[in-house]
Order: sequence, then C-alpha cells, then structure tokens
Amino acid sequence: MPRDAAPAHGTPAPTPAPAANASPWTDLDEAGSGLTVDNFLTTMLSQLVTALRSTVTKPYAEQFGLTVPEWRILALLAHARSLPFAELVTQSTSDKALVSRTLRLLEDRGLVQLTSAGNTPRKKLLCAITEAGTALHDQVMPLARRGQAEVIRQLSPQEREAVYQGLRKLLRAQA
Repeated sequence: MPRDAAPAHGTPAPTPAPAANASPWTDLDEAGSGLTVDNFLTTMLSQLVTALRSTVTKPYAEQFGLTVPEWRILALLAHARSLPFAELVTQSTSDKALVSRTLRLLEDRGLVQLTSAGNTPRKKLLCAITEAGTALHDQVMPLARRGQAEVIRQLSPQEREAVYQGLRKLLRAQA
C-alpha cells in the first residue's frame, strides 16, 4: 500500500512523525512543556558561543598574540575610545575579575591606558585605548569581520533577518 494511503477498514492514517529538524519552539506553551535542556535558548546560545569562540574568534586573535578576552576588551574600547570600568564589565559580558586581569595585561603591553578618576574611596577607573591599541585593533578587525561574515552567510538572507531581529527583540526585553 502506498505510504500516504489510508489503511483499509476505515481506520485513520497514522500521524506522521515530526521531522528530525522540527523546532520544539514552534507551538511552545507558557509552561515550556516538552522543552528539554538541550533545546533551552540559553543552552543553545552558550553552545554556539563556545563553538564560535573556538572556531572563529580564537584563530584570528591568537594570530595577533591576543586571547579572546583581550580581543573583546580591545574591540569594545576601540569602538567607544574610553569607558568606565563598570561599563566595560557590562558590555564585555565578563566578570569583574576577568576584565580587571585582562585590562592589566593590555596595559602592560601598552594597548590600553587606565586612569583613576577622583580621590574617593570608590575611585572610578577609566579605561581608554592607546594609539598602539588602535593600530592593533585596525589590523585584527578585517579578519574579525570576515570570520563573522562567513558564519552569518551560512544563513539565507531571510534567516539572517529573522535571527538578527529576534536576537535584538530578546535583548531589548531583557534590558
């Protein structure tokens, strides 16, 4: 009997199994019924970030003698020119200790300049990129852009738009 034909004796045809790539998010209820930890947004994004850090960011950062955290901090400072330490921690999505260690390493290499603002017990640290830091950033950035584009271009233009708009929407909702 053909696969799509109804069986004899009036019994209904079996429900087709979900496709292997079917999204558990499509008909998601408020309780998240049916979601397993491997389909949590946080799990999938963490796995993707880890994989991209290893396959995309790490190779070009290491080519220029940078760790991934050093590149992240340098890129943020190149974009902003200078940031208070607390804002740099927030934008880097790293913890204070990692940002502090990374800044000290970058300062030792002459890539960033750290200055204290004020004489109060809670001095604010201002972090700025140096000319040497800007020059290094300008060498690395074309490779960074190319690597990011290579990953993004694996999606169709419609998928790119949907992913970009979806991520922006989720970021706004968490702010």
